[in-house]
Amino acid sequence: MAIAQLDISVTEPSLMVVPWHDPVVDSVGYDVRSQYVELFWLNVLGPTATWILRRLVLGFDRYPLGYELDLGETASALGLSYTAGTANSFMRSLNRCVLFGVSQPTDGGLAVRRRVPPVATRHLMRMPPHLRQAHQQWNLSTTRISLADLERARVLAEAMVETGDDPDAVERQLLALGVLPAAAIEATTLAISRGFSPDAA
Repeated sequence: MAIAQLDISVTEPSLMVVPWHDPVVDSVGYDVRSQYVELFWLNVLGPTATWILRRLVLGFDRYPLGYELDLGETASALGLSYTAGTANSFMRSLNRCVLFGVSQPTDGGLAVRRRVPPVATRHLMRMPPHLRQAHQQWNLSTTRISLADLERARVLAEAMVETGDDPDAVERQLLALGVLPAAAIEATTLAISRGFSPDAA
């Protein structure tokens, strides 16, 4: 599926930024300014996009319903240059936020998550081993998962993956069903490792 990119015209020096309301992620996710984001989402988004995301969310402290963002001023405050179009580091980083699902284009603006979901398994698999281990330890230290909860999540994940669901969609569906984030990640990883995948069907 193609990701919609931002298209800011020359006559638009500003952008409306509004909160992205997502009941599932808002209930289980992490604040954009949390240590979790700094440790794990930074590896996914990169430093510039992470700082932009934090700056966008900071605006909601003063304007919770949304605000108008001066693109040139914001880029300058972050030490970046800005010219109209997408061929500059500021716009590429805004588009990176869209690409990885922490923001999305809306009519005349950008909806931004105040809380981000746990890092998806596919992103964890691309991280260096020490970060994967740190993420596993993070889950163990913040969430105690009972064997019954993990087994229930595993059975659901295997059924979803076996029917062809994408691993990211499986994790999201498990979260929507009330499965704890750590259990959703572990169950999806187990389902894939045991050969329950569209490729194995």
